[in-house]
Amino acid sequence: MSWYYIEGILINCGYVLMVVLGLSLLTGFTGLFSFGHAGFMVIGAYAAALCTTRLHIPFPLALLIGGAAAMLVGAVLGSFTLKLKGDYFCIATLGFGEAVRLIFDNVQSLGGARGLSGIPMRTKLSTVLIVSVLAVAALLCLIRSRHGRNLVAIREDELAAQVSGIDVFKYKMLALCISALYAGIGGGLLAHYMGYIQPAMFKMVKSTEYTIIVIFGGLGSVTGSVVGTLLLTFLPEVLRQFENWRLVIYGLAVIVIMISRPRGIMGGKELSITGIVRFINDPLHRKRGAAGPAKGGDGNA
Repeated sequence: MSWYYIEGILINCGYVLMVVLGLSLLTGFTGLFSFGHAGFMVIGAYAAALCTTRLHIPFPLALLIGGAAAMLVGAVLGSFTLKLKGDYFCIATLGFGEAVRLIFDNVQSLGGARGLSGIPMRTKLSTVLIVSVLAVAALLCLIRSRHGRNLVAIREDELAAQVSGIDVFKYKMLALCISALYAGIGGGLLAHYMGYIQPAMFKMVKSTEYTIIVIFGGLGSVTGSVVGTLLLTFLPEVLRQFENWRLVIYGLAVIVIMISRPRGIMGGKELSITGIVRFINDPLHRKRGAAGPAKGGDGNA
């Protein structure tokens, strides 16, 4: 593989990771399953693309505007759907994602089914790395704060969280809005990498893929979302030599891993620097302990 090809896959990982991180907050930490995040993504993509092509707004600001537009729509959606329970919320988000795609498909001023072209290709690997690091750091800070613990409490037992004084609707709305913000920024990165977008790029299958990545990496784990994104984005490319069989092998690999690791790769745990150091040091300590005291010692040191 050439570096140009690997760089393209890494950029692809970057904008997918943004959507997955947002979905991880909503699904993994709050317990709300959504199958409509492609809808937030298309809103962010079109909003950011219009900012740079027609309003000539700088790219970083256009990304934020795209994310803000998706977050605003998420707040409106949440005000109607967050009181729904269980599968009904999933169905509502699924309908939302398809409705948004069809709306953009029929708005001729935005290109309709033909899509929007002439978007400046501003998404570089350095841009993706910076955005991804900031997004991961912000999400970890949120999860480790009091607000993050409230979200986890809602996931574990919504009734108990409400009885303990947590404003359940408020925190669900917070999770949905931040999740939509991340998806909108991911859509903006995609638009400015491809240089062209059309509604057909944001079908329901995209939302399903992102949900699979979150579950594959491990619900309730930011590290799992990162690892899952890297693995499930690189795996189809590695298997490309098998042509028509690559998606079959890809599906079988996902099934095998999910059977062997039903809680996902990380199983709800986070990977930290101290954890890595401890993992490396523990085998060394065990090996030294099994070997006994150093030669010439009295064994009391």
